[in-house]
Amino acid sequence: MGRAYVGLGANLGDRAATLTRALQLLGDRPEIEVVAVSAFRETDPVGYLEQPRFLNAAAEIETSLPPEVLLGTLLDVERELGRIREGPRFGPRTVDLDLLLMEGVTVDEPGLTLPHPRLHERAFALAPLAELDPSLVVPGRGSVRDLLEGLESSP
Repeated sequence: MGRAYVGLGANLGDRAATLTRALQLLGDRPEIEVVAVSAFRETDPVGYLEQPRFLNAAAEIETSLPPEVLLGTLLDVERELGRIREGPRFGPRTVDLDLLLMEGVTVDEPGLTLPHPRLHERAFALAPLAELDPSLVVPGRGSVRDLLEGLESSP
């Protein structure tokens, strides 16, 4: 089993219920154990600003799945919860599950980059990770605590 971190977000419908259900669906799979979940937090949208605020969190999981299969599982859960990939990039969505990190794994392939390529720029993803493990290291970037502090101190 390997440790992985998943970012969760939603800004349509009953956001808290959707994120809770996503965590249940992940934990129901025999290859995935949800170890810890950060608090849910309200965040402003990034990229496409004309949309409702998000509810974001992160989950620490243990999994026997390789990264490509885990990503497919996250996409399956999104579809099960009604995610439709239409509209503007970074636009409104019922649910968004991002594979942020897998301990000891880096990947750079079409359709999958680990760690997540914009993780170091996104406070909405770093803050929940820092809650779970502030010393967690984003390969090539540093600890989530230091990355988050850098974003918070920049103008």
